Amino acid sequence: MTQTTCRFCGAPVEAVFADLGMSPLANSYLPPEAANSMEPFFPLRALVCGECFLVQLEEFETPEAIFSDYAYFSSYSSSWIEHSRRYSEQMVERLALDESSHVVEIASNDGYLLQFFHERQIPVLGIEPAANVAKVALQKGIPTLVEFFGQETARSLAGESAADLLLGNNVLAHVPDLNDFVAGMKILLAPGGVITMEFPHLMRLIEENQWDTIYHEHFSYFSFLTVSRVFEAHGLRLFDVEELPTHGGSLRIYGAHAEDPEKPETGAARELRERERAAGYERLDTYLGYGRRVERDKRQILGFLIDLKEQGLSVAGYGAPAKGNTLLNYCGVGRDFIDYTCDLNPHKQGHFLPGSHIPIRSPDAIREERPDVVLILPWNLKDEIVQQLGFIREWGGRFAARTPELTLIS
Repeated sequence: MTQTTCRFCGAPVEAVFADLGMSPLANSYLPPEAANSMEPFFPLRALVCGECFLVQLEEFETPEAIFSDYAYFSSYSSSWIEHSRRYSEQMVERLALDESSHVVEIASNDGYLLQFFHERQIPVLGIEPAANVAKVALQKGIPTLVEFFGQETARSLAGESAADLLLGNNVLAHVPDLNDFVAGMKILLAPGGVITMEFPHLMRLIEENQWDTIYHEHFSYFSFLTVSRVFEAHGLRLFDVEELPTHGGSLRIYGAHAEDPEKPETGAARELRERERAAGYERLDTYLGYGRRVERDKRQILGFLIDLKEQGLSVAGYGAPAKGNTLLNYCGVGRDFIDYTCDLNPHKQGHFLPGSHIPIRSPDAIREERPDVVLILPWNLKDEIVQQLGFIREWGGRFAARTPELTLIS
């Protein structure tokens, strides 16, 4: 067995944070013709570095295999679109962006966010490795480069396309070559420019038992202390941070060139560093007991679902998110518990969930089949989904979601 080394600092990594067994890639949805074929399963085991405290997965598949043809389209979540609209307004005001500015988004998906800057005549560029998703952005008139981001791409763009605002939402965790990625941001950021990155906060994952957000596409899991170290190693300084409710609790970090004197550290950044330090995020023992909590949660989930089925209730899923696939595969849940799941994304409909082979249908199926319980797999969107599917109460249907324990909700 080869020795795993930390993808940031290079130290040997042996400590296990959480072992979720063997699992397929969480976004590898199966078309009908592949439903009876063999699927590749890989160890889903999160480790923690005892030197820099980066929680990380081993790399079993290349980014090209995972992201070049991607099933996730950001525009299908109304709450995420609204989040992006508010972000654009905030950045325009805070950074005084105008027609002379340049906004670059890494992992720009289907143009869901850059469209709001584009509407204001602010020049934009998206960098998106999934050609099928980038095609949608191009149809919206959003200039999009179909490439993976790193130092090479940054050097090719740095002259005429240096970024006054360089942003990436839910991409930093998806990068196996973390040092190349952050070094590329240093190259592409204009003098005086600002970086913002959003990603799930490791503190929320631990405190609220969000282990289902661990999947192969998420290579790294960050505390603010550790991500600050990563940026500092590449000549960048994190000077501000916001704690957001998105994805169960995310950070929005603000970075600048280390030598930029105009952006002093905020009280929010100092306070979060101190809070994480006090909570033990620079001590290995903070991480080592988490796996037992995950095992207990698995038993609770199975007990809950067994009880529903013993009552003779029908259960349908809602959503086909990566986190749902982690939960279903780790807990061994298939069609013996959940008849089908529904998703608004037509690119997923007609396919099967990886591993569990639960069929993905249109949301219309819920009104047609009238299940007793709808299990919301993307629990971070549960309020939005409960509102959309409120009609299930017409036949006495109920919702279930992790909050953080799996339970029935009103």
